[in-house]
Amino acid sequence: MEAMWLLCVTAAVLAWGFLWVWDSSERMKSREQGGRLGAESRTLLVIAHPDDEAMFFAPTVLGLARLRHWVYLLCFSSGNYYNQGETRKKELLQSCDVLGIPLSSIMIIDNRDFPDDPGVQWDTEHVARVLLQHIEVNGINLVVTFDAGGVSGHSNHIALYAAVRALHSEGKLPKGCSVLTLQSVNVLRKYISLLDLPLSLLHTQDVLFVLNSKEVAQAKKAMSCHRSQLLWFRRLYIIFSRYMRINSLSFL
Repeated sequence: MEAMWLLCVTAAVLAWGFLWVWDSSERMKSREQGGRLGAESRTLLVIAHPDDEAMFFAPTVLGLARLRHWVYLLCFSSGNYYNQGETRKKELLQSCDVLGIPLSSIMIIDNRDFPDDPGVQWDTEHVARVLLQHIEVNGINLVVTFDAGGVSGHSNHIALYAAVRALHSEGKLPKGCSVLTLQSVNVLRKYISLLDLPLSLLHTQDVLFVLNSKEVAQAKKAMSCHRSQLLWFRRLYIIFSRYMRINSLSFL
């Protein structure tokens, strides 16, 4: 019994120490990132489907809010794979409201050229043209989207990366416009939640956003707005996925 009590106390002390180090490093990183990302920037989050913003990018959106960024959202499909497009568009607006993205800053593209379908390859040049127009019209100076792995490997996610990469490599982005991509991780790291934090601290190249307990509740609330998508495995995702708590990003 005494050994069990001692083990519990030791675990509590280690947990407290870990959280103290995390909180200190997070404050330090927030200051560093504030300098590198700039305060009050105009940021465009580019996603493929309604729920991407909460399922994958909630830490980034809430982290940018700390830095007083004005966040715009461009969603390239209505998520109509199961003929739920109209419902999913409404859910996206509700989720964005929870995350603090105003209605006036949201654009949802409902175009047959960009179907919600992992078996369809979106045309890179077409995606790039639409994206560039949105960047120029809104005076965007930071674009955030998926990396080459697309986090889940979905072809629509990867198509967004390909388009942004093409604009960047061809020098077509406006002067001063940077690109951040969300780092994909292996399956083990993806589903160990906050336990992935030490690895994230070690391997993040440029930007790391970690949510505090209040912000985690906010991210979960945003994801819960997508009621049509809350199948049992997504409920498990909300509990275990690092992407509901941690985002590591890299500049192109």
